[in-house]
Parts: sequence; C-alpha cells; structure tokens
Amino acid sequence: MAKENGPVKLTRADQKILKSYIPTLQGLAAYLGSSYEIVLHSLADYDHSVIGIINGEHTGRQVGAPITDLALDMLDELSKGGKTSTVYFSRNKKGEPLKSTTIAVRGENDRIIGLICINLYLNTSLCDILDGLTPGTGTVQAMAARENFAADAKELIVSALEPVRARVMADDSILPSNKNKVIVEELDQKGMFRLKDSVVFVAEQLGISRNTIYMHLRNYRKRNEAN
Repeated sequence: MAKENGPVKLTRADQKILKSYIPTLQGLAAYLGSSYEIVLHSLADYDHSVIGIINGEHTGRQVGAPITDLALDMLDELSKGGKTSTVYFSRNKKGEPLKSTTIAVRGENDRIIGLICINLYLNTSLCDILDGLTPGTGTVQAMAARENFAADAKELIVSALEPVRARVMADDSILPSNKNKVIVEELDQKGMFRLKDSVVFVAEQLGISRNTIYMHLRNYRKRNEAN
C-alpha cells in the first residue's frame, strides 16, 4: 500500500466515531492509573492531531500537539492486512523509558481515521503501581464489587438468584406469600430480566408460572415509574 500523502478527510460519521472514543480514554485512565498516558489522535490534521490526552505529563504533550514521526511511520504497517495494533518500546524527550502501543481507529469504509496510543511510564515506582491495584487507595477511589464471570446466561442468572433466594427465604419479616415477589424484584434490579429467556428460566427455578413473573415485574416497574 502506498504511503499516506496527507491528512484524511473525515466524514461526519468519522468525526462522531472519533469523539465516541473520548469516554473510552477516560475509562481506561481511571482503570490503569496515572502511570499510563493515553492519547487519541485524529488523522484529519497531522500538525494538531491530538484531540484527547490523559496523563500527558509523561511526554509533555497536550491537546493540539502534532502526531509523532513513529506514528506516521506506523500508519503504513497498520494499513496492511487489516492489522489493528502494534506494541513497542520507546523513550520520551527526557530519555525515560516507555512501553507503548498504537491502535488503529477505523471509520467509514474501514479507513484508518485515528490512533489510540497508550504509553506506560516504566519509571513508575512499584509502590505507586501496587497502590493503584488496591481498592480504596490511589488517586481514583474504586469500589469493591463482586462480579460473576459466568460461562453462559443460565449460570449468570443462577449466580444472582441463589444468594437472593437464600437471604429472602431466611428473612422472617417477609411474608411467605411475598417472597417470590421480592426475589423477582431484586433480580430485576440486577438486570437479570434483560437476558433472553430469563423469565422462563427464573419461573422454573422458583416453581412459579411465567405469568406470575410478568405480573410481579409489571407491578414493580409501575411503582418505580410512579416514583
């Protein structure tokens, strides 16, 4: 493939695609921590390609900075054979080591319209790295949550249903006639009924009819809408 001779003319859809990656940068930065610089480049203007950057202090850049020479060189490699990313080691202007990856952002007609570059500042102390891996510490206060990595939808529903059912059934303050209703409502809060065939499966697990599940859901959602 011939080398790119100039900036890419972006369509309106391309522009929307690029802008949609800004929240992705923010989420990645919150997850990875301050030792990672994350940059979004638009190929519409090589001279001012950086349209989003977080932790730019690692390379001394900000929004409006130009594309790098290496990124320009990598455009040809990324364009060949549908390749999506490349990983490499580099150094910033101070000579400090970085582990980097450049990821192609594709727009209409599968054209490369931008780049996401992630640079890990390798001089980050081990203490700072570990600090970001511990709940409730570091610059971003992360919640401690239980997450079920199920193999299929039924396993996911069961993993949500069993602790709810055990707690509700053991709660003497809930009338026996209301226990299934409370279980269904809590499962709905957890989003379980967004899954395909979840009503049928939950009905089987609770030993009640699908119509009963639908009735509980309908009444619960109406109450929520009224509030």
